[in-house]
Amino acid sequence: MSRMSWPFIAGAFPNICRTEGLYLYDDSGRKILDAAGGAVVTNVGHGRVRVAEAMAAAAIETSYVVPPFQTPSRLALVDILDQDWLPPSLTRAHFASGGTEANEAAMKLALQYQQAIGEHQRIKMVGRSISYHGTTLATASISGHPGRKRGLESALPHYVSVPAPYPLRAPEGLNGASMGQYYVDQMRDVLMAEGPETIAGFIAEPITGSSGGAIVPPEDYWPKVRALCDELGIILILDEVMTGFGRTGLDFGYQHWPIAPDILVSGKGLAGGYAPLGGVFTNERVGSAIESAGYQVMFTTFGAHPSACAAAVEVLNIMREEALVERAATQGAYLHNQLASAFSEHPFVAEVRGRGLLAAIEVVADRSSLARFSIDRGISNQIVAEGLKRDVFYYFGGTGEVRDVVCLGPAFTATNAEIDQMVDILVESVTAAVSSG
Repeated sequence: MSRMSWPFIAGAFPNICRTEGLYLYDDSGRKILDAAGGAVVTNVGHGRVRVAEAMAAAAIETSYVVPPFQTPSRLALVDILDQDWLPPSLTRAHFASGGTEANEAAMKLALQYQQAIGEHQRIKMVGRSISYHGTTLATASISGHPGRKRGLESALPHYVSVPAPYPLRAPEGLNGASMGQYYVDQMRDVLMAEGPETIAGFIAEPITGSSGGAIVPPEDYWPKVRALCDELGIILILDEVMTGFGRTGLDFGYQHWPIAPDILVSGKGLAGGYAPLGGVFTNERVGSAIESAGYQVMFTTFGAHPSACAAAVEVLNIMREEALVERAATQGAYLHNQLASAFSEHPFVAEVRGRGLLAAIEVVADRSSLARFSIDRGISNQIVAEGLKRDVFYYFGGTGEVRDVVCLGPAFTATNAEIDQMVDILVESVTAAVSSG
């Protein structure tokens, strides 16, 4: 028996010994349906032998090679991204070993760009009130996630924050026609108070991930934010660590609106959970300015690891060969329909939301008033625990202030029968968790 305590904070976690398809198998042989795709990561499903074989071949072929040296798998990844996935406007790539590193790199690139073009006063970055961008001091600080800042507050650097769209809890009197403009006006007010000439960049998720529980903004929100950033000279960073590479039923979440980012960040779906990898992609305006200024874009030791790049190449090939982005759209529509049907009259579920195979429910103490349960109840954790008792794993969401959110993000290969099981067990789990108090 090891003396070492891991995870750092002890808990009763399953010992998973094998994964296949949409299933996790623990050390007793119990079969658990992975309705969350881990942390909304798995896209092509568990156990793809060709991905493992590609990783092994890359490890034998090149083992570790320092970035930015080129290797066959690195070149193959850049090629498939350029040819099959990224829009022509994104011309430069930087690879990290995960979403946190990638988001921090994106923030640095926005700051370097402004310095490179002589906008030396632009030293502020802007985030949103409901968001999550990572675990470093910088990415945790710019995230609108109080629960993950506990114990760090006094040391975190300050970043500007603007309200994130939250249609379910928008102020009274707003409707579909006015809601997007309301949140953009709120953003403009903050930026003008700070001094727009001091703002370097704005980072946000196109569809808010687990921090808010798959919150889709009003339809006019993103085009108006893009226009505001252009008007004020602010770099737009879209964090697609969770939504990128097919999760929402399109290649990227931002493509649900007629906009383009200056910097696009990716993670989870890029390698589908088979290897740690994050990508940062910029337009030429950003890239050429930084290069002309002679600034370094410093690599991380394990960024673009050859085996991780090989994994990503195979995952992205599988996605195209099996039309899994399109499948995420069709299976996502089925999932949302089943959730809406199951919870349409549920007294403790206020909303089903999301896009594609990113979905969430928000649980409330009172559906008519939207009153929340006490934070001490830990409802989302209870629901996840109840689901595990019934052999289905869901992903808890929320920020502490936004709470009682449960997320689903299964692999794109999910069948109707598997989705039915996810929904049926979720209904049982919500009922059991609410009744337990």
